[in-house]
Amino acid sequence: MPKVIGIGGLFFRAVDPGGLAQWYEKHLEIADLHKSVWQQQAGPTIFGPFSESTDYFGRSEQQWMINFRVDDLDGLKAALTASGIAVETRAEWDSEAGRFARIHDPEGNPIELWQPPDTPG
Repeated sequence: MPKVIGIGGLFFRAVDPGGLAQWYEKHLEIADLHKSVWQQQAGPTIFGPFSESTDYFGRSEQQWMINFRVDDLDGLKAALTASGIAVETRAEWDSEAGRFARIHDPEGNPIELWQPPDTPG
């Protein structure tokens, strides 16, 4: 049977698409789609609907949250903090699944950063 083999893109509305693309490129090294296609490393991807009443994403009107796999959570947290970006961590977020942190882009969209347990760094 034919099947989906991966995520081909993530598209969302933004007040300032160009500025937001620059922010993602500068702080997370995700290529602006108008310049090139971002090539991600192969690895696990979670696709998981949550209950409509979850507070895990933050704002109640927030319909989605992206989770990025990272290779060095501590290093990325330090770089983001040095750039003036607030980084939130909670002990209860970390588990056998790995370590997590949360940031928000300039338009308030939550971004989860995940270092799987088998990732060096």
